[in-house]
Amino acid sequence: MHLLGTALLAGLTFAQVASAQVSDDRWYLTGSAGMNIQDNDRGTRNAPFGTLGVGKFLNENWSLDGELNYQNPNFDDNQDLNWSQYGISFDARRFFNAEGRNWAPYMLMGLGYQRSEAEFDNTPSVYSPGEDKEGNLAAKVGFGLQSGLAGKRAAIRTEIAYRADFDDRDYSSRPDGASSRHNSDWFGDVLASVGVVIPLGAPTTVVVPPPPVVTPGCEDRDDDGDGVNNCDDKCPNSVAGQTIGPDGCAVNVSIDLRGVNFNFDKATLRPDAVSILAEAAEILKRHPELNVEVAGHTDQCGAEGYNQKLSERRARAVYEYLTKQGVSASRLSGPHGYGMSRPLEDKGHKFPACKSETNRRTELNVQN
Repeated sequence: MHLLGTALLAGLTFAQVASAQVSDDRWYLTGSAGMNIQDNDRGTRNAPFGTLGVGKFLNENWSLDGELNYQNPNFDDNQDLNWSQYGISFDARRFFNAEGRNWAPYMLMGLGYQRSEAEFDNTPSVYSPGEDKEGNLAAKVGFGLQSGLAGKRAAIRTEIAYRADFDDRDYSSRPDGASSRHNSDWFGDVLASVGVVIPLGAPTTVVVPPPPVVTPGCEDRDDDGDGVNNCDDKCPNSVAGQTIGPDGCAVNVSIDLRGVNFNFDKATLRPDAVSILAEAAEILKRHPELNVEVAGHTDQCGAEGYNQKLSERRARAVYEYLTKQGVSASRLSGPHGYGMSRPLEDKGHKFPACKSETNRRTELNVQN
């Protein structure tokens, strides 16, 4: 058991520093050395054994090896008599792989042929010692641990197995030095070993194909950057700064402030004007891309300098109302006053004909 622990520890240490998958599609050679713990009924001592073999992974989980073995233990009571055993086995190993792990435990199942050559005391015959040779079927089960093989020059394998040797007759020594034959259906040996797996040929280069180039469809493209995909865009050449509708075409957004008028010589918002401005504020909040100029005007009555100041106060009243309603000041140009320089209707400067509610107004002019 000490040998087994050392073997498993060595294999695990190697596996931890390996950087390859356990399986490989190359043929490989194997070699191992270990201890053959003999069946007590044979009357032989435990002995070292060695193996040589060749194998291949059938897929990522299964491998198949053909392996030769040899061991030469001595009899317990008469070490002058030779007993040796050699054979061949075909072993299937089932590996239990895990993602990201460069080693794998496995289970072993094998069938083979074992041949034994035993000397025995044939006294008083002049042909002593005699020799008995016999071949028979053998079966093997076990488990082990193997490090990564793919892309590497070698891997380590540690293993413990039980081999049933169906030898129905054998010789064992007696305390007096003679030999006696005894019958048995089979003998069971325990095999603990550490081995190496050497792939044949250059390591397989795993070529990872580049990811396929996926050309986005029209539903994933917006060539003119207007926020409407190409499939739905009926105006694919929109100009930056325009207000775009769901079809990708420019929308003319107008803010009608007709009715935002002032009493004569006043800059105070009337209730009817507040109602109109409230609607204008909602339009601006629904269209954050819009920027507007706040422009105040007067009628044609009075001095030009006075009307200039009055128009600025009227523009200021509308500006402050909009910002209080949540319209960002960064979107409002002004407030600007234009005095009586831009009348909508020309009433002249003569009083009282010059009094015009239409000209006493504040406008929101959409800026591109």
